[in-house]
Amino acid sequence: MASSPSSPYRSSESDEGTPKSHRRPRHDVFFSTVSDTELKSIKIGESPPKSSTKKDLEDVQKESPKEIKEILVVKEVEKIEAQPSTLQDWNQRQRLLIVDGTIVNHDIIFDGDVYIEDGVIKEVGTDLSVPEGTRTINSKGKLVIPGGIDTQTQLGINFMGEKSVDDFYHGTKAALAGGTTMIMDFVMESSSSSLLKSYEMRREVADENVCCDYALHIVIPEWTEKTEEEMEVLVKEKGINSFKAYMTYKDQYMLRDGELLQMLHACKKLGAVAMVHAENGDIIDENEKRMLNMGITGPEGHIYSRPEEVEAEATFRASVLANQVNCPLFILHVMSPSAAKVIAKRREEGCQLYADTIAAALGTDGSHYLNACWRHAAGHVTVPPLCTDPSTPVDLMNLLGSGDIQITASNHCTFSANQKAFGQSDFTMIPHGVNGIEERMSIVWEKGVVMGKLDPSRFVAVTSTNAAKIFNIYPRKGRIQAGSDADVVVWNPEQTRIISAKTHHSQADFNIFEGMKCHGVADVVIAGGKVVVDQGQLQVTKGGGKFVETPPFCPHIFFCVRAKDKACQPFKVEREPYESVAVEDDFEGETPDEAVEVTEIIPQPSEFYSRPLTRSGVRNLQDSTFSLSGAQIDDDKGIKLSGKRIQNPPGGKSAGLW
Repeated sequence: MASSPSSPYRSSESDEGTPKSHRRPRHDVFFSTVSDTELKSIKIGESPPKSSTKKDLEDVQKESPKEIKEILVVKEVEKIEAQPSTLQDWNQRQRLLIVDGTIVNHDIIFDGDVYIEDGVIKEVGTDLSVPEGTRTINSKGKLVIPGGIDTQTQLGINFMGEKSVDDFYHGTKAALAGGTTMIMDFVMESSSSSLLKSYEMRREVADENVCCDYALHIVIPEWTEKTEEEMEVLVKEKGINSFKAYMTYKDQYMLRDGELLQMLHACKKLGAVAMVHAENGDIIDENEKRMLNMGITGPEGHIYSRPEEVEAEATFRASVLANQVNCPLFILHVMSPSAAKVIAKRREEGCQLYADTIAAALGTDGSHYLNACWRHAAGHVTVPPLCTDPSTPVDLMNLLGSGDIQITASNHCTFSANQKAFGQSDFTMIPHGVNGIEERMSIVWEKGVVMGKLDPSRFVAVTSTNAAKIFNIYPRKGRIQAGSDADVVVWNPEQTRIISAKTHHSQADFNIFEGMKCHGVADVVIAGGKVVVDQGQLQVTKGGGKFVETPPFCPHIFFCVRAKDKACQPFKVEREPYESVAVEDDFEGETPDEAVEVTEIIPQPSEFYSRPLTRSGVRNLQDSTFSLSGAQIDDDKGIKLSGKRIQNPPGGKSAGLW
C-alpha cells in the first residue's frame, strides 16, 4: 500500500543488511520486488524461497499447511512509500525512527532523532545509522516527549454501590488516545478483605485488559494487627511502594490520627510513599446531615457540606503527622487554593510534602453544582469538590509552575447518568467521580503552556517525569534517552481539538469539559515500542500492557529522609545530680508537715527595696515607695501618719469654681 504524500511515515528497505543512515534516497518497499508472474511465500521459522512458482507453492502447502502464515503477491514498485504490514507480530518486532523532531525532557530541549527497537529507546541523536527495514516517523515541527503518566485512575472499581463504567480496557484505551502511556490505579476493597488477596484479584483483572503499562497503589481501609505485615510483603515481593489512607468517608474507609501515625511509621520503615485523601470526615458527616435536614438534597449540597477549609484543615493535620514521623507524604487531588497554600507554606518550612492536582480542577470549576439541570450538576460531583471560585484553575496552575504542586493526574472514575441518578433525592448517594484520563494532557497544555504559565519542559515534568521520579521508575519512564522504555509521544502543539462526549473514547455518557477547545494533540503515540495511535487512529491490543513494579526507597525523596534523621537527632543533656534548695540537716528531727510549715513563713524580700543599701548603710533614695497594696515604706517602723486634714496644702489653697 502506498502512503499519501503528506504522511509523516517513511519506510526503508526490508533486507536485513548492514546499518545505513536513514537519510538516503527513498525508492524502496518492504518486500523484495519480483516479476508479475512470481509469488513469494512467508513461512514461519524458515527463510522464504528466492523464487517460487505456483506449483512450488502448492507443494509447500501440502507439506506443511499449518506453517504457512501469509501469501503475498508482490509486484515491482518503484519510488513509492509503503506502509508496514498490519500483522500483529510485525508490530511487536518493528523498529521505529522518529526524525526531525524537537525532543523535550524535563531539563533540556534539543533537536534530534529517536531510534526505537524491541520496546526500548536505543539511541538519541542526529544522523543516526539504523538497520534497513526501519519505519520512519517524520516529526518536523512537532515535539517528541515522554509518554504521560497518570498517577490516579480508578478503573472498573466498585464504589458507593456502583461500578465505574470505564474498565481497564476502555480506560487505558482512552488514556493512550490522549498521550498517556502509563497509569497508576488503586487496589480498594472492603475492610474485611486481605490486602494481599485484594492485590491478587486486581492484578488478575488488570493484566487481561490493560492496553498500556500500569502500576498499583494500595488503599488501607483500616488498621489491624496484620496490616503492617501485609504491607511488607507487598513492598518486598509484589512491586508496591505506595499506600493510600482516607481522612474522610467516616465509618467506611476513614483512618483516625492514631492509625495514620501507624501507617506513616510503617511506610517510612518500608521505604514506601504514604498518600492521603485529605478531608475532615467528621465535619463532612455533620454538614451532610445538616444539609439534608434543611431540605437540600441536590448536588449543591455536595459543595455546601465540603467547604474549602475542610480540605485545608486535613491537609495541614496530615502534614503535621507526617513531619513528626519524618515520613514523605503525598497529598492526593488538591482541589482548593486553601489546601494548596497550606502545602506551599509547609514545604517552605521544610516539610517533605508532594502533591498532585487533577485535570478537572485545572479545566473547570464548581459553579456547575448550581446548574439547574440535575444531570449536569451531578455529572461534576467528585471529591474533594470542585471550587466555586472561578480563579481556582489559575491558582493551581501557578503552583504547578512554581513547583509546590508537582504532578497532574486525572482521578478518572466515571459513572453513567443512570448511576449518578441513584442519588437523585439524596446528594450523599451520588457516586463520586469525573473523567479526565484522555483529556489531561491537552488540558494542561492549553491552560499551562498556551497561557504562558508552563514551558514545554515543565509540561513534561508535571505530566510524566515527576511522577516517574516520586514513584521510583525514573529514568525507565518519564524520559527520552537511550535505555528508557519506548513510551513516546509525537505532540502537535498547534493542532486543536474540541472535547466532547460524542467523540471521546471513554464509555461515559458525560464529559465535564464538553465543548472546550484545546491546543495540543498527540499525533503519534508509541507504547512499549508499538505505534498505538497513528494520526488519531487507535490500534490497541487488549492485555498488551504490563505491570510495572515500583521499587521502595526512592532516592529522590528518601535521601532527604535519612539526612534529616541524622541531622535532627535529639540529644541528652548531661547534668550534675539535682540538689534541692532546702538542706536536709535543717529539718533534722522534724516531721514533713513541720518542715512545710517552716517554709511557709520564710520572709519574702521587701516589696520596696530593689537596690542595695548605700555605702553609708542607708536606704537608696532611688527606690520607689509605691506599692499596689497601699503599704508605706516606713510601716515597719511604727510611724503613724496624722489623721488631721490639711487645709492649705503645699502650693496654696484651692479656690474658685471648686
